Amino acid sequence: MIPDTIRALPCWQGEIAAEPLHGGLSNESWKVTDAAGTHVVRFGRDYPFHHVDRAREVMTARAAHAAGFGPAVEYAAPGVSVGQFITAATWTPADVSAAPDRVGALLRRFHHEMSAQITGAGFIFWPFHVIRDYARTIAAGGSPFAPGLPDQLALAAKLEAAQIPMPIVFGHHDLLPANFLDDGQKLWLIDYEYAGFGTAMFDLAGAASNAGMNGAETEALLVAYLGHKPDAAFARAFDAMQAASLLREAMWAMVSDLHLSAPGANYRAYAAENLEKLTASLSHFTQTHGTL
Repeated sequence: MIPDTIRALPCWQGEIAAEPLHGGLSNESWKVTDAAGTHVVRFGRDYPFHHVDRAREVMTARAAHAAGFGPAVEYAAPGVSVGQFITAATWTPADVSAAPDRVGALLRRFHHEMSAQITGAGFIFWPFHVIRDYARTIAAGGSPFAPGLPDQLALAAKLEAAQIPMPIVFGHHDLLPANFLDDGQKLWLIDYEYAGFGTAMFDLAGAASNAGMNGAETEALLVAYLGHKPDAAFARAFDAMQAASLLREAMWAMVSDLHLSAPGANYRAYAAENLEKLTASLSHFTQTHGTL
């Protein structure tokens, strides 16, 4: 059964066929075919609790297409966008980990080329601000995770203090493996809800931690991005940001547990999974760099 909300969109040519796309944790997506080809319909409202603004997301998706990184936006209206369907493999953590050089080269180009295509007011993504704001939302919502907030905020302050000065670039900031598409010739990036200006460190750390890269894979990622091996200060800041990216992802799930409901999504389990990964990440940091 094709939802009326899809049939009513004015962008179709002729009859349509549609099937749901599964796997998203916060948005509803459909694959739709009409006489003009195949498309992706994405439904999603603004999420102030996640700092998500759909008009900004559409602007960024159009910029990404202009810069050669993302599929074309074919139609957009409040609460819905229609984009080009890319025939490509959706990457898994193993795929990302197996190609750190490709990921590093892609991110280097993305960070240096995207800003020229961005229009309107600049949006800043700083994960430590996000963590602090998430903590306020979690506490106010009576979340079962609220008792852990004091320790998590204290940890975030230490991780933030471990960062080093870096240039401001335009980043993606949601580099889950499923947001990489490989068509056999090039890599594409999708889902620009959290894209904005910041340093490169969160994207690099997020790509590595979300994929579960080992030490050799992480070094290859950073060499591909930097053009050389990172020095000790960069390596320490990177490992701290890996922990921060896991803490932010866990708190994203805690906030989502209060405000969202997606088919098949278990936000509490996802939060616990990322807190477990955070513990392992902090253990690695201590063994490598000493105490924060």
